[in-house]
Amino acid sequence: PRSTLFPYTTLFRSGLRANIAKVWGPIRLGNEIQRVRSVFKFGHESGMIEHPIRYGPGFKRPAKKVLRKLRAEQGIRMFEATEIRKTLDAAGPQLKAMILLGVNCGFGNEDVATLPINAIYLKTGWAIFPRPKTGVERKCKLWKVTVEALQEVLAVRRMPNDEAYANRFFITKYGKPWSNGICGTAIPHAMAKLLEDLGIKRPGLNFYALRHSFRTVADESKDMAACDRIMGHSRDDMASVYRERISDERLIAVADHVHTWLFGNA
Repeated sequence: PRSTLFPYTTLFRSGLRANIAKVWGPIRLGNEIQRVRSVFKFGHESGMIEHPIRYGPGFKRPAKKVLRKLRAEQGIRMFEATEIRKTLDAAGPQLKAMILLGVNCGFGNEDVATLPINAIYLKTGWAIFPRPKTGVERKCKLWKVTVEALQEVLAVRRMPNDEAYANRFFITKYGKPWSNGICGTAIPHAMAKLLEDLGIKRPGLNFYALRHSFRTVADESKDMAACDRIMGHSRDDMASVYRERISDERLIAVADHVHTWLFGNA
């Protein structure tokens, strides 16, 4: 019945979008709108709601033009090599290892927060971990400095309070996971504080920007397929359909290229 839709349609028409736009930027606003639409779409397709929800003409994600202008205002969303080295010198053991995974393997916040212990092969120096967001396979050659940082974390790692997180590589000093899959991850907050303390915080520069940095530099190795394999990107092109594997040598070459950019030839 139409009466059952009244609370929802009233919510949208009364200015939900305008209210959240007052405190959130265009990107977060767009993500929230998509989440709201997804919930009601699931409700209708599952039979929980009899009729599809009418959001009105204004309940839309920000236009691409708005997002392009925002990105131009924020500037380049990547770290320079000197900035990453500063964070590595100042970070604690866990955050240091996370930063190295970000720039070595292109790992994002949730990748690091949910990283299983059995996805890291310290003896051979590889990380093999499907991307949680898409399930696409990834394989990355770990630098020696990354392996050493991960070993340091494991040496003092405490057991989690909840047995469900026993296989998580990173556990906070309170025995909790960095992400529980509900409230997001605490990594951006830790990174933001570090950047602020170092005086290098600026718009668009956060932990996820390490993934941008990796891809930007890795592309200069001129092996796009190997870069995609490391980052967990999939392409719907014929080359990807026919390509059955990528050699470890190619993955190592990309990792070495980024390492040289970050640390020089040492």
